[in-house]
Amino acid sequence: MNRRFRWDFWAGITLLSIAVFGLFLIYPLFSLFVSAFQDAATGSWSLANFAHFFERKYYYQSMINSFSVTTCVTLLAVLIGTALAYFMTLYRVRAKSVVEVCIIISLLSPPFIGAYSWILIGGRSGILTRWLADYGIDFPSIYGFAGILLVLTLKLYPFIYLYVAGAMKNIDSALIEAAESLGCSGIRKVVTIIIPLITPTILAGALMVFMNAMADFGTPMLIGEGFNVMPVMIYSEFINEVGDQANFAAAMAAIMVLITSTIFMVQKYIVNRKSFTMSSLRPMQTGALHGWKNVLMHACIYLLVALSLIPQLVVIYTSFLKTSGSIFVDGYSLDSYRTIFESLGTAIRNTYLFSTSAIVIIIFLGMTVAYLTTRRKSWLTDIIDTLTMFPYIIPGSVLGITLLLAFNDEPLLLSGTAFIIIISLVIRRLPYTLRSSSAILYQLSPSMEEASISLGASPLKTFFKVTAVMMLPGVMSGAIISWITAINELSSSVILFTGATKTMSVAIYTEVIRASYGTAAALSTILTLTTITAMVIFFKVSGRRDVTL
Repeated sequence: MNRRFRWDFWAGITLLSIAVFGLFLIYPLFSLFVSAFQDAATGSWSLANFAHFFERKYYYQSMINSFSVTTCVTLLAVLIGTALAYFMTLYRVRAKSVVEVCIIISLLSPPFIGAYSWILIGGRSGILTRWLADYGIDFPSIYGFAGILLVLTLKLYPFIYLYVAGAMKNIDSALIEAAESLGCSGIRKVVTIIIPLITPTILAGALMVFMNAMADFGTPMLIGEGFNVMPVMIYSEFINEVGDQANFAAAMAAIMVLITSTIFMVQKYIVNRKSFTMSSLRPMQTGALHGWKNVLMHACIYLLVALSLIPQLVVIYTSFLKTSGSIFVDGYSLDSYRTIFESLGTAIRNTYLFSTSAIVIIIFLGMTVAYLTTRRKSWLTDIIDTLTMFPYIIPGSVLGITLLLAFNDEPLLLSGTAFIIIISLVIRRLPYTLRSSSAILYQLSPSMEEASISLGASPLKTFFKVTAVMMLPGVMSGAIISWITAINELSSSVILFTGATKTMSVAIYTEVIRASYGTAAALSTILTLTTITAMVIFFKVSGRRDVTL
């Protein structure tokens, strides 16, 4: 049947969604690729920028470095996270809820704080370095490949843990009992039964780890020391703004988008071929280890969590130390806090203002667009659903560059404004709220809406009075997690900020670069305590004791 287009609220939301993604995502990406293929001097089409990248080892080595560190981080995170999920799910662990909260806090804190903390611990003048030096022991260098690997692994293994722990709760114990009745037990049971069942989930978690490690800017910038990776190289070339640097940086950013897109598509293809549904009628029961095995399990879990929390504990402790320039001296003081509230109060206010503004927009768009793509399907909503996948594959630093290239001239001059930072936060975080909102809608029966309409309420009133009210608790709990990640955002903000739009993450980064460690620690403490407070609110709002991804 031919149906005429009818203008209503949902038609407006459809066009608004296409306009938002088209203007702030597709158009900037188009501008990025146009700049990448342009000669800076003549403006003519050219492959010179790409040739320049692959001709010089200094540049293409950064791509090799990114792959090497990202691959190693992903493998280590999968091993650690899967093992931790296995023992935490199948065996009784003392203070399990506390351990899980600590794991979540380590996940949601920004990785550059971890890099900064390990500099304070194991840097050339670090606490542990000096202590070991008194006994004639040289502490291994925390800089370069090893340091990046340590920081990112401790930061990202919780992704795997949360994914795998959720999947293992859905395994039916009947499968395990059937395997045991056939003589399959121990390691063989794990390898032949459990791992194949959770492989799609492991791959999904591995993609999250890979993308986050590939896109991370702060950690290699602070702790890399000559071990250049793609995000750092793109940032360095872009801010130089000399000759063809902007176009060359755009070419490197385009290469990075192609790399992440390829990895994303390969992962989706593999998962789609291996995915299946599990019906957990009888979830696996937790057991107990005894003797030295129980002691070893608890020791390993507690040590891992302690290493994960070291960054937060170190910055909180050092924020109260006296400083003399860039050096911590004996005694305690609140001078670092006085300094940041006097000189960096704007950064603190900007962080909360920008993140909250972004989350308000994300909640509205997330709920309405999710309703469109699940309840009012059409070819237009299919396009919107496809567009929502793009932010998954765009690193933060690349998004920052694309927005600057697209909105650095009239008629839409946004560079240097707060609006461009809010846009970057919305684009980066909206897909996660969209997915969670869609999942909630699939769990809600349309019969509730049909009953409301049959009683005389309009479809629009039904959405806001019935559907949105039922969605809101789940959406709000997801929005809190998105807000936490927004206040910790560095990769795009460090490219988009000005003196008036600096955020806490950018301020911490610049203070560390200036070797102003006391103020950096005080700002990091405020950010960490904000994260913990938001987590407490999340648990209260959602009524849960864990975070699912």
